[in-house]
Amino acid sequence: MKIVAWNVSGLRSCVSKGCVDYLLRENADIICLSEVKCRSEEEVPVQMRLSNYHTYWNVEKGKPGVGLLTKVKPLKVSFDLPEPFSDEKRLINAEYNKFFLVCCYVVNAGRGLKTLDKRLKWNKIFDEYIKDLDKKKPVIIAGDLNVAHNEIDLANPKSNHKTAGFTKEERDGFTKFLSYGFIDTFRELYPDQTGAYTFWSYMRNSRAKNVGWRLDYFIVSKRFMTKVKDNVIRSSVRGSDHCPIVLYLKV
Repeated sequence: MKIVAWNVSGLRSCVSKGCVDYLLRENADIICLSEVKCRSEEEVPVQMRLSNYHTYWNVEKGKPGVGLLTKVKPLKVSFDLPEPFSDEKRLINAEYNKFFLVCCYVVNAGRGLKTLDKRLKWNKIFDEYIKDLDKKKPVIIAGDLNVAHNEIDLANPKSNHKTAGFTKEERDGFTKFLSYGFIDTFRELYPDQTGAYTFWSYMRNSRAKNVGWRLDYFIVSKRFMTKVKDNVIRSSVRGSDHCPIVLYLKV
C-alpha cells in the first residue's frame, strides 16, 4: 500500500502547476491533501476527479481545508476534532479494516506566535482524540503537523527558536505526543539523515539552496511500525511550497 500526503498550499494553484500529473504517476492507494483553500466542494478543480478514487473534502471559505482520495472505500469517514475545533476544516478521519487514517493540517502558531495558545489547545484535544482512536485499532497520521521536531529537521535551528514551528512549546508538545506510543516514521527509518525537508519559503531562493523545514509527517502507532517499509520525501516535485511525502506499507 502506498499513501501520499501533500500540503498543496492552494489546490487550484497546485493543479495549474501540474500536480495532477504527479498524482497520476505516483498512483497511490490513498492521497491526503492539506491546505487546499477551496471555498466549497464545487470549487475543487475538475481535474481532481480522478478515476478509481472515492473522494472526501472538508472545505469552507476562509478555512485551510483538507481532502482525501482513496481507492478503497473506508468503513466510515468523519471530520474535524471536538469543540472548539469542530468547524476548522483541518481533519478527515477515515476508518479502514486494519487502521484509522487521519489526514490533517495542524494549527500554525502564526507570525509573532500570535496563535501559539490556539496551537497548544489544539495539541491537547488532538492528543486525546488520537489516543482514543488508538485504543480501537492502529492509527496513521498524515499531513502538515507544523512543527520541526528537532534541530536536524530544519536548516537554521539556532535562529528559529522563537519562530512558529520550532518553539520549545511546540517541540515539547510533539515529544509528549510521541511518548503516548506513536512513531515518526521518517526519523525512525532515517535517524541521522540531514537536509531532509518538506517545506521551503518562497523567499531568498530557499528551495534551490535547500534551506528548509521538515513539517510534514507520517506518524503511526508504535505497534504498526512493523508494517512500514519506507517513507520517501519527493523533494523534486513542485507545485507548492511543500513537497509530497510517500509512505509504503505492507498491510
